[in-house]
Amino acid sequence: MVGKLPSTLALLLALISAGAALAGTADLKPHKIGPKDKCPVCGMFVSKFPDFAAEIQFKDGAVVHFDGAKDMFTYYLNLSRYAPGRKTADIGAVFVTDYYDLAKVDGLSAHYVVGSDVYGPMGRELIPFGSESKAGDFRKDHRGKRTIRLRDVTPILLKQLD
Repeated sequence: MVGKLPSTLALLLALISAGAALAGTADLKPHKIGPKDKCPVCGMFVSKFPDFAAEIQFKDGAVVHFDGAKDMFTYYLNLSRYAPGRKTADIGAVFVTDYYDLAKVDGLSAHYVVGSDVYGPMGRELIPFGSESKAGDFRKDHRGKRTIRLRDVTPILLKQLD
């Protein structure tokens, strides 16, 4: 029994460490946009477009701001170009601005309306919502073509928005 104590203790410590790491990423909150924060995709100052702002937070604490969801997805789908050495597994949180509430919502679970009559800072945009019902209402009111989720965003779709 004494010989098993160190391995049991090691397992317990490993579980506590893993739980702390997961809790840390779940507790991430959106950062305030600074006046000098620039979108790494287009170079625009993000603070000029707070109603469309998005951000990616990496688990190491690094934060990247974007002028809209379209540029955020361009970055997200091309990490090797925009953030060499980083992987999607390094991302702790993604936040986008809900079009109606102007509140930051989880960009990984958000609903995005494509093809509406609402344009963002870079033209045609993926318009984010925290709920499917708000996305549906917006799609009807603004002639949106469809509502999609993160898994549906592809480089081809982003190219069609340009």
